[in-house]
Amino acid sequence: MASATIVAVLVFFLFILLGIGYWARTGSDSMAGYYVAGKRLPSWVIAFSSNTTGESAWLLLGLTGMGYVVGVHALWIVLGEVLGVTLGWVWVARPFKEYTDRYDSITVPDYLESRFRDTQHVLRFVSVVILFSMVIAYTVAQLTASGKAFSAFLGTSYTSGVLIGAAIVLYYTTVGGFKAVAYSDLLQGVLMFVGLLVLPVVGITAAGGWSALMARLAAVDPALLRPMGEFGVSVEGVTSAVSFCGIGLAFLGAPQLLVRFISARDKNEIVSGSLIAVVCIIVFDTGAVFAGMAGRALFPGLADPETIMPTMSAELFPTVFTGIFLVIVLAAIMSTVDSLLMLASSSVVRDVIQTIYYPHLSEGRLSLYGKLTTAVIGAAALGFALAEVRAIFWFVLFAWSGIAAAFTPVILCSLFWKRTTRAGAVAGMIGGFVTTVVWVLAFKHQFFDLYEMIPGFAAGLLFTISVSLFTDAPEGAEVELASVHAAVGHPFRRPGRAMAWGVRPRYGSAERA
Repeated sequence: MASATIVAVLVFFLFILLGIGYWARTGSDSMAGYYVAGKRLPSWVIAFSSNTTGESAWLLLGLTGMGYVVGVHALWIVLGEVLGVTLGWVWVARPFKEYTDRYDSITVPDYLESRFRDTQHVLRFVSVVILFSMVIAYTVAQLTASGKAFSAFLGTSYTSGVLIGAAIVLYYTTVGGFKAVAYSDLLQGVLMFVGLLVLPVVGITAAGGWSALMARLAAVDPALLRPMGEFGVSVEGVTSAVSFCGIGLAFLGAPQLLVRFISARDKNEIVSGSLIAVVCIIVFDTGAVFAGMAGRALFPGLADPETIMPTMSAELFPTVFTGIFLVIVLAAIMSTVDSLLMLASSSVVRDVIQTIYYPHLSEGRLSLYGKLTTAVIGAAALGFALAEVRAIFWFVLFAWSGIAAAFTPVILCSLFWKRTTRAGAVAGMIGGFVTTVVWVLAFKHQFFDLYEMIPGFAAGLLFTISVSLFTDAPEGAEVELASVHAAVGHPFRRPGRAMAWGVRPRYGSAERA
């Protein structure tokens, strides 16, 4: 009977997602409609969509698992992500939106090519290689989480869980495009928000209250209550804290997040959405960590810490709420898988097929190719996910850092440094990406497991700046950057007040051709 109730809740949720996909299909018959929802999304949609995409199963299974394993030390992750989201929305989003509106960009490689006057499409090719490799790895990790979730909640096989999760997300993403992705993310984000408000409160209450929880954790392992964890104030402890904080760097320039700003109706939506995004990430992350800590006190000795949320939902809530928490976990998974599939698909169809090889194809034909490509990429990731179960937390972090180290330094320099050049951008992307991979394979264990995004980001920034200093900046880039920042104005002021300060010339690729 319990399984029947959980399945009923699950089926209801999945039918809603299918309905969203069907509803959104009418807006997906063009490239801009399919990949950025026609640039018409309101603030509350892009705010929830951005955070749910950035968090994924890593939040509900991985971060709760980290709270279970390391306790208070996991709050360094919260600090890093809150800072990253805040700076991303306040500092990066508006100038990026201004640039991409001027260029009529649909993808991040669109923006980079226009910003650096890259007529040879070098930046596109580099972007596609990096995005495709990391998106496959990232998507595999999310489908792996789907298998774990179904197994933990319903007792189904890992394979069945992967197949069900993949089938649903492939349908609404392929049919409805980015509009379906964004509005399903909104629904999923609200569910995650409510779940991560309720779960830690119920868990702490079940443990006897906050003081009793602290006492029980101290009895299990005193290191769970130390800010620097088991290592204390030492090189290992500080390195671990810095690594956890470094996770938030990706919010400053990861393409799957930046595309939300491209899809916004205008810059005013970004101003309105920033507060929603920051509040949302605080609730998400602190709720996950405290839920994991409460779970450690209530259910010590779990074989797999990443199953603590399913365990708590099954043991502490009525059956119908257990079904809701399964839906919340799936929401986190799907909200990231759909965005990753769109990102990889756009890098193939928009950045290669349309822009480089077949620019005269009709919008309808390109949209069809986009849908087919989305399905093929999803099927490829599904094949890898069925082959082997991996640790969600660390596998996601590797893919997250690979994308972020390649793009974030270049994005930041392109938005705020007039001397950034095309050669510098290419060097920074390749340098950041390669450093991340090499660090994981050869150096990480020798440097106290320093998170790979830290050296990857540093290398990307170093290569971008050093190569730019010895090469020429694009013609007109300095005037253009000044114009963009004049149009954007103060980061805490609505952009309409700043328009009078400067002219807004357009530098779209068609006008420069």
